[in-house]
Amino acid sequence: MENQVLSTIAARRSHRRYKPDQLTEKQLDTLIDAMLQSPSAHNQQPWHFSIVQNPELTQRLTEAARKQNDQLPEAERSPRFNEPAFNIFYHAPTAILISAPDSTYSPIDCGIAVQTIALAAESMGLGSVIVGLVHHAFEGEESDALARALQMPEGHKFRISIAVGTPDDDKAAPRRDRSKVSLIR
Repeated sequence: MENQVLSTIAARRSHRRYKPDQLTEKQLDTLIDAMLQSPSAHNQQPWHFSIVQNPELTQRLTEAARKQNDQLPEAERSPRFNEPAFNIFYHAPTAILISAPDSTYSPIDCGIAVQTIALAAESMGLGSVIVGLVHHAFEGEESDALARALQMPEGHKFRISIAVGTPDDDKAAPRRDRSKVSLIR
């Protein structure tokens, strides 16, 4: 079946290299409109979106996450932090961090919102990568200061993030495993 949405889903990749060009105001406004249209349980819209285009702040988040990662048992550490030049958002010009209060559905709602952003970005010719590693930054002593820097509302906590920009890599589609599907009739 040929369909624009299905084609966008099939084309989307997790990009880990970006050109330095910042999103245009029109691209940013379009992404904001898309993210605000994400569905949520009972239409609660529990999220807050912190859009970061400040490389010093993304580096600060990287270093805070690195510090916490280094304290984990070796088997649980992300090897990505072993690279000195590693940036948790892969040097994308825009990072979007989603926070929400604790509730039954807010983690799911934030997951839906981040996928909405990823698909919107792809449909606009942009690339993205959903980033969960940032959660380490909010486990250490800098957590409150970072939440303030990100203008997270009181009572919200980090849920998920996404890097967005013009990709500077070319990725083939990964293999998909249909054995992960059970059809029950």
